[in-house]
Amino acid sequence: GGTIGALLLMIFAPMLSSVALLFHSPEYFALMVVGLSAIAAFAGQGQVTKALLMTVLGLIMATVGEGALFNLPRFTGGIMDLQSGFGFITLAMAMFALPEAVFLILKPKNLGDNGGEIKDLRITRAEARAIAPVIGRQSIQGFFIGVLPGAGATIASFLGYAVERNIAPKHEQEEFGKGSIKGLAAPETANNAACTGSFVPLLTLGIPGSGTTAILLGALIALNVTPGPRLMVDDPQIFWAVIMSMFIGNLVLLILNLPLIPYIAKLLAIPRNFLIPFILFFTLMGAYIGQNNATELLMLVGFGICGIALKFANYPLPPLLIGFILGGMMEDNFSRSVQLYGGISFIVERPMTLSLLVIAVGLIIVPVLRNRLTK
Repeated sequence: GGTIGALLLMIFAPMLSSVALLFHSPEYFALMVVGLSAIAAFAGQGQVTKALLMTVLGLIMATVGEGALFNLPRFTGGIMDLQSGFGFITLAMAMFALPEAVFLILKPKNLGDNGGEIKDLRITRAEARAIAPVIGRQSIQGFFIGVLPGAGATIASFLGYAVERNIAPKHEQEEFGKGSIKGLAAPETANNAACTGSFVPLLTLGIPGSGTTAILLGALIALNVTPGPRLMVDDPQIFWAVIMSMFIGNLVLLILNLPLIPYIAKLLAIPRNFLIPFILFFTLMGAYIGQNNATELLMLVGFGICGIALKFANYPLPPLLIGFILGGMMEDNFSRSVQLYGGISFIVERPMTLSLLVIAVGLIIVPVLRNRLTK
């Protein structure tokens, strides 16, 4: 994904900069709606309603803190620590790390054993053939999502997984979430390609496409290099050095990772009764150190208890996190669009926005219809 993304960056960077300029707040709002509508892919058979409910809950949680239109706190209950909203890391660990640790404790049958000997870690020809088309599709899709400033690798990963699950044959769909190699390859490829794609707006427009490229922008400006339309003319050596560094970086990663896979996988052989305390310790420390605030620990435990209850009730947790991640960006872009157009007329006035919203509706309706037809 990273290598194909670097090739696409080399070929399409000047052309894509003009495409990125066509995207304004209404298009970004519609793109976030497409991202949210893909949550149906994270729902099991007949669980689309549950997934939608979890997405709405995530959107509600994203509204806590200062709003996009007015710099005033809302839904904080007078608690100062909630003024900037809930922390993403705290929520992510509460929804995934804590429930998993508790479920490991509740299933003590194999507490001292995690599946026996680890062997046959090399990829087989059959697996390579199965994931080759997935890698091809997600390299291109991830790259183009990464090109859009603010979209980033998170949306690319979720959409990559969603698309592959929706287009997979029926018997393969059931494997997603249970160790499907396609489900592993899709988000990883899309993520790596999107990271490369986010360099397009940075190098051609001077707009950072992600948090990482924002830091790079600051570093380049500190070195008296101004990224933008003239970068390829004034400092071509910097433009090509960035692209070459991506190729070298991917090669070094491959050389480092392949021999280390058997040793990294041996972590799975650690008995669970040693592993669980470490998971809980690092989860709690990560939440505290991230904000340097003891209130985060209380929120982590509170959300963790809710996450365990939701997991027991068989509600999918990823949609909640997607709703939370996209909720803030979606609200910001919707507010700007409403201010700019004096209402929601931008939906019909901008063809690209309308097209994206139609795609979003399709992504919700297709799985529902598929379930009905299956029944």
